[in-house]
Amino acid sequence: MSAAAIVLAINFCVAGLFATAFAVVAINARMATGARWLAMAYGFGMLNVGLELILPFQREPRLVGIGIFLAFLFALALSVVGLARNYRIELPWRVLGVLVVLAVIDIVVIIDMERSSLLRAFLYQLPYALIQLLGALVVLRAPRRQVLDLVLLAIYVLGSLQFLGKPLLAAALGTGSTAQAYIGTNYAAISQAVGAVLLIANGIMMLVIILRDTITEMRVQSATDPLSGLLNRRGFEEAAENLLASAHRDGVPMSITVADLDHFKAINDHHGHAVGDAVIKRFSQTLRDAADLGAMTVSGVILGRLGGEEFAALAPGSGANSAQLLAERVRAQFGTTNTIKEAPDLRPSASFGVAQLQDGETLHDLLRRADMALYQAKNTGRDRVCVADSKVSPKQLPASPERRQGSRRR
Repeated sequence: MSAAAIVLAINFCVAGLFATAFAVVAINARMATGARWLAMAYGFGMLNVGLELILPFQREPRLVGIGIFLAFLFALALSVVGLARNYRIELPWRVLGVLVVLAVIDIVVIIDMERSSLLRAFLYQLPYALIQLLGALVVLRAPRRQVLDLVLLAIYVLGSLQFLGKPLLAAALGTGSTAQAYIGTNYAAISQAVGAVLLIANGIMMLVIILRDTITEMRVQSATDPLSGLLNRRGFEEAAENLLASAHRDGVPMSITVADLDHFKAINDHHGHAVGDAVIKRFSQTLRDAADLGAMTVSGVILGRLGGEEFAALAPGSGANSAQLLAERVRAQFGTTNTIKEAPDLRPSASFGVAQLQDGETLHDLLRRADMALYQAKNTGRDRVCVADSKVSPKQLPASPERRQGSRRR
């Protein structure tokens, strides 16, 4: 058995292992949408290697030769699709589709060209190189690039360069007088060995990146309220504690706005929980829009649903006046915009309490002062914003009304 055949056999096993690994990830982690595409990619990689191994035994090698080319082409294309799916970015489908179509035309045109032709070798490898470059562009478009992503980018770039360098290596070493003789050449051994290294490197990096992103997404989901899309109480408090520590350390101002939907129990009782859920969703969207936030954490500002009909927005670098303006904007927009289709006559409102962080104050104290301001807004007519007195120390405040009465504010 030739050296190239041994490497091909190893590649077949490696591709099978990665295809199985990505399939297992896809089945057990539904959020890892890129894994299923990568499993198919490595499946086509196995087909490619299998066809390479049977090529020497073919009397007429043209059909198997085209199959080898197309199997590897689809393996590369599917890996780029999986890459884009994992990074949650839109794949340039038209570009990839044009490359695949041109590659199919390419192999039909060059299959009967002289094997020693440098032009044939270049045209054979060019589609592979271009698809690898497309993969590199996908990584470059990723919203956040960490060390692992940069390593993967380097692998894709190296993969493209090795495809472009193969024609020169083929010209120097020769690819065999016939397609069947290819597997016994030194060029085949070197080419397949380099391919094996890149195959393993790419597979390992993609597995690690998918696992990293899946774990990150699971953490985000565990800290996110599914109804509103905002941070839940645990997620909000964890993020807020970090921001509070930074604010005290750096001496920057910070303010918090807490909100409570007015008469929310009555909404649920009279209109049903489906309408109540719609009101919560509408308020959450209003809060995001008013804060000019496209997500729950942007520029250090965090938004959270603390439970039931209670919400909070923590803004570092912002004083009580800025927080009051935000609260007034949310209050006005929420009161004038009606998108509750199930209850067209319903005009929900909300009350707000605002507090600015004081020296040495804990998150518990800050929330308590904002809570007292919110209670004042509830007590004076609802659908309004009240600001906590910055001259009052948290120690001078009585227990919050929620704790004294043992019930939610309505």
